[in-house]
Amino acid sequence: MKHVAVLMGGWSSERQVSLWSGNACADALERTGRYKVSRVDVDRDVALTLRGLKPDCALNVLHGRPGEDGTIQGMLEILGIPYSHSGVMASSVANQKDIAKTVMKAAGIPVPGGRLVGRMEAARAHVLPPPYVIKPVAEGSSVGVFIVREDQAHPPQELTRDDWTYGEKVLIEPYIAGKELTCAVLGDRALGVIEIVAATRFYDFEAKYAPGGSKHLLPAPVSAEITEACRRIALAAHNALACRGVTRADFRYDDSKPGLEGLACLEVNTQPGMAATSLVPELAAHEGISFEELVAWMVEDASLDR
Repeated sequence: MKHVAVLMGGWSSERQVSLWSGNACADALERTGRYKVSRVDVDRDVALTLRGLKPDCALNVLHGRPGEDGTIQGMLEILGIPYSHSGVMASSVANQKDIAKTVMKAAGIPVPGGRLVGRMEAARAHVLPPPYVIKPVAEGSSVGVFIVREDQAHPPQELTRDDWTYGEKVLIEPYIAGKELTCAVLGDRALGVIEIVAATRFYDFEAKYAPGGSKHLLPAPVSAEITEACRRIALAAHNALACRGVTRADFRYDDSKPGLEGLACLEVNTQPGMAATSLVPELAAHEGISFEELVAWMVEDASLDR
């Protein structure tokens, strides 16, 4: 029986989400009856913990740092423990939104414009004409994200707070009106496309994880052309960033523009959520892949040198 260490928790701003995801995955593996499962709440002594457990592989269900930025991947490489999802380089590059955009743009993938600036500069005056979006360079789950509307005279002053923990640089991008779309990639296969309709002003942390925070429309009510474009671009972005395993690409689509002109890929998530309200399990289920099958696939896909 294969021994799987399910890595979850950690110390990032997405700790709670990771615990939800990790426990859901561990439960699913136990339900199959095919795996011995050790649940590991990752702390600074995780290498010692894993040396003691001696698992056959690690299912990485950490979100944010250190699980999503190449750090835990490098440690697992050193320990010789095969692991799921993307490797050191892909995780590091995809986690830095500005660098990931540069790579994707070079690969011909449509991405928003924008600038990388210091948070204090972003707080002093509008860097772009409103509306625009401010986002931390290396956070997920919409943590630290602001939408600056046309009627806002000044940028959000929360950027200047002493307890700001989301980095000294922020990414400023033009706000793209329209639909929020997402598409998952499983190995070398793009799944379907979901439209996310948030109950709040945008798809923030509460909309992502609170019951009733958002509606997921699957299949997304967009044209076949847009659906296929999202699937093609999600797979192209996955490959451009050298990702492995499961990823999820997020899009904005301004349907007031002709053809594909209004479609932009915002980012690729190398450690997408696997909680009860998460998007990847829903996309997999729509393709006839049960949650247990999805999680087992990730375990069997685990390797080194990813």
